[in-house]
Amino acid sequence: MYRYSDTDRRFIRQRAAQFRDQLQRYLAGQLSADDFKPLRLQNGWYLQRHAPMLRVAIPYGELSSAQLRTLARVAREFDRVTTGPFAGQGGYGHFTTRQNIQFNWIALERAADVMDVLAEADLHGIQTSGNCVRNITTDALAGIAPDEEVDPRPYCELLRQWSTVHPEFAFLPRKFKIAVTGAEDDRAATAWHDIGLQLRRNAAGEVGFRVLVGGGMGRTPLIAPELHPSVPWQDILLYLEAVLRQYNLFGRRDNLYKARIKILVKAEGDRFAQAVRQEFEAMQRDDALRTALRLTPAQLERVQACFSAPPAALDTAPTPQPSASVAASGPSDPAPNSPAYQRWRQRQVHAHRLPGLCAVTLSLKRVGQAPGDVTAEQLDALAALAERFSAGEARVTHEQNVLLPWVRQADLPALWQAARAAGFASPNHGLLTDLIACPGGDLCALANARSLPLAQHILQRFQDPEELEAIGEVALHISGCMNSCGHHHSGHIGVLGVDKDGSEWYQLTLSGSDGQQRHGPAQPGRVVGPAFAADEIGDAIEAVLEAYLQWRQPGERLLDTVRRVGISAFREVTDAVRTHTAALS
Repeated sequence: MYRYSDTDRRFIRQRAAQFRDQLQRYLAGQLSADDFKPLRLQNGWYLQRHAPMLRVAIPYGELSSAQLRTLARVAREFDRVTTGPFAGQGGYGHFTTRQNIQFNWIALERAADVMDVLAEADLHGIQTSGNCVRNITTDALAGIAPDEEVDPRPYCELLRQWSTVHPEFAFLPRKFKIAVTGAEDDRAATAWHDIGLQLRRNAAGEVGFRVLVGGGMGRTPLIAPELHPSVPWQDILLYLEAVLRQYNLFGRRDNLYKARIKILVKAEGDRFAQAVRQEFEAMQRDDALRTALRLTPAQLERVQACFSAPPAALDTAPTPQPSASVAASGPSDPAPNSPAYQRWRQRQVHAHRLPGLCAVTLSLKRVGQAPGDVTAEQLDALAALAERFSAGEARVTHEQNVLLPWVRQADLPALWQAARAAGFASPNHGLLTDLIACPGGDLCALANARSLPLAQHILQRFQDPEELEAIGEVALHISGCMNSCGHHHSGHIGVLGVDKDGSEWYQLTLSGSDGQQRHGPAQPGRVVGPAFAADEIGDAIEAVLEAYLQWRQPGERLLDTVRRVGISAFREVTDAVRTHTAALS
């Protein structure tokens, strides 16, 4: 993992002190709500439906066990409602699809204290909101995947350092999201981002970036086209600066729904690409800019040194067992060749580039909790699992799970037992119940409908592991509004909450893709007829699954069957479950 320098730590502590001063002036009535709003947003503080919400940055998804314990402390000590109509709420965090964590019940009066606690663990909320470059994401298997050509994490860190409080890009026309991958298989969904970067080596072994610009979800889902086939790694900051300068100059500021770079790229096409090319060439001729922004081997090597495999992970001998008192707290250990263990190993364990090691997904999808939610106690449990089994490191995935990247293969039976005791051992990675869902109308002020009741319906209805395996690979993504925080456009089954005359309705889409090789090129799902009422949408999803099981050919996944038989066939079976005829008008 990257280790913060003294400069990094000094900066986030200064920022926390600055925020404390701003908060005190606001609470004293010396700053208006309108004046305070951009200041709190720049530090990750929103005002949501019931209470303030804090979004904490987790750059490219990496967390140490010490940071997990700090997040547990925030959940335990600050994310609590003790009085009023929501007394008893809180005590948990929510991992998001952008590899961040959110807390939904912190009183604004305590916000500055929280920022100080976070800063002590090299954590903050800077640029997790606002019209700026947001948290840079990557593949959760970055640096360890066997199919990886180049480890993207050092480049993600250099991009983080470049983009943080960049004076020119703090007030862009709209929020801006960057994803980076270095693997053959695009597990970072780069084509769905404002900028997607794909690290590749040419025939001579030289590293360059394929640059995609203009992707995004929301009201107008678009797949990013290629803007440059291979920018040398040394010039990537110059090139990205050229892209953002053109966006800052020509992006729409008069229309919130047309302000994203995807709209500019779609409208201007080759003219935008030419403008970026000309700006890039001019910047390369500018000695001062070239000196300031061109990356050097020394800079890269300094950061790369932080991402070498931890020494503890290179010793592949089994981890010593915990004391008898600790071991006794978990369930009895069935034989490692039991069906339950084998099912978990097949679904949750991933290949590693280093012999004797593997990566393991800990599932955060279970009945009774929202997808991605973790209590203070569960955050502490994750920290303990990371310390015992993964050299003290964990990663947040964009599927709202947690991944342990440095697990010894010899430790898998013990990890399975410990994960079961902590509630993280559901064998559902890639299956229907490994669903993605935003907080929706239960918490978010922007949502048109609730996401979590539908997520719970699916989790409760499909608990049988054998039934899930029989259904096979299905990506179910649920968003409570058009902002698409639940990535519904890229779901094999996508659900979008919409408002109709003050009531919750849900639009159903099929055959979306995030761009992984086995799913085909990234593409938005297609709408299956009019929206469904809240009491119909669960039945509609089940009708889709039943039809798929009936119509599929040998070896076909849901995605394959939908593409073969067409959307209209699935509309017929979903229309059959409708009970609200108003939906068809």
